[in-house]
Amino acid sequence: GAMVRMSVLADALKTLNNAEKAGKRQVLVRPCSKVIVKYLQVMQKHGYLGEFELIDDHRGGKVVIELIGRVNKCGVISPRFDVTLGSIEKWTSSLLPARQFGYVVMTTSLGIMDHEEARRKSTGGKVLGFFY
Repeated sequence: GAMVRMSVLADALKTLNNAEKAGKRQVLVRPCSKVIVKYLQVMQKHGYLGEFELIDDHRGGKVVIELIGRVNKCGVISPRFDVTLGSIEKWTSSLLPARQFGYVVMTTSLGIMDHEEARRKSTGGKVLGFFY
């Protein structure tokens, strides 16, 4: 169910956070889900992560992520509150430390994306998490 998927993402981001804090160059995250991969792609697109590689271990999969020292914090927001187009601003100001710094990750009918892309595509959705 949804709760399981949510905690899988939460665990993945916690693992990533801890590795980044410890100054590690790479981190192994398992299990891996489609949602985790999409979330990592958003982070990577904005230059917060290096390359990452999916490894099929026939037990839920795992992903090896190259860290580049950019992530201050990332995490999930639970429950997945509804975010209307008009409330995106409110969410970014409550979750991110400063304007123009960091991203709120949303799940929308057009897929998983950051708040800026959601705004460009004029779509709301549900909040998944954030990173900065």
